[in-house]
Amino acid sequence: MTERSVDLSAADVRAVLTDGDLAIEGRLVEASNTTLYANATRGAVSLTCVYKPIAGERPLWDFPDGTLAGREVGAYLVSEATGWDVVPLTVMRDGPLGPGACQLWIDIDEDADLLALLHSDHPGLRRLAVFDAVVNNADRKGGHLLPTVGGHVYGVDHGVCFATDDKLRTVLWQWRGTPLPDDVLDTLAALRTELAGDLGAELKALITPRELTATRRRVDRLLRDRSYPQPGDGWPAVPWPPF
Repeated sequence: MTERSVDLSAADVRAVLTDGDLAIEGRLVEASNTTLYANATRGAVSLTCVYKPIAGERPLWDFPDGTLAGREVGAYLVSEATGWDVVPLTVMRDGPLGPGACQLWIDIDEDADLLALLHSDHPGLRRLAVFDAVVNNADRKGGHLLPTVGGHVYGVDHGVCFATDDKLRTVLWQWRGTPLPDDVLDTLAALRTELAGDLGAELKALITPRELTATRRRVDRLLRDRSYPQPGDGWPAVPWPPF
């Protein structure tokens, strides 16, 4: 007997992903780092998930080795703090290939037109554009967007977030320079408080103190400018390939 994640509370899903027996079923070969399709089973409950072991991370010139899984978990914690639910539930855990990030699998809408979605004014994409500015996402490709049958849109692959230098690189620039809605500003203000409190304490175990300070400053800048971010001059604005 198995249960779907929609039938469980977030706490129950977290418990299964964190403490369940992890069985690798296959590999997602398109990913540049080791990304494994797996099942986490705890008692009668089995959930499909994505397991990214630290041991399978490819070294990068601009991020410390062995830190990408922590950044994946940190991105989820920021998503959770905003209440926007833009990142699937993600935990750090041990597994068959050692410690790594474990993220709930999201079933996508196979009939969704991703290109049409990218050119739309979908409120979920607006939230993701702000979220990416907060976490300084250096690689928001179109293929990292997961539209669901219910209309919700998730973002995945957040291993290259939280750098101290401005590295925002995304396909979501259609609102650049336009005013942020009041509810988004309210969320950012609450997030800034959380970053100075419990959320900040959790992130300290996942990113460096300088990266946490830079995250706070990015939120401060969004609150000051009251607008969606603009592309910078010193970094490519769009990832390549864009999908």
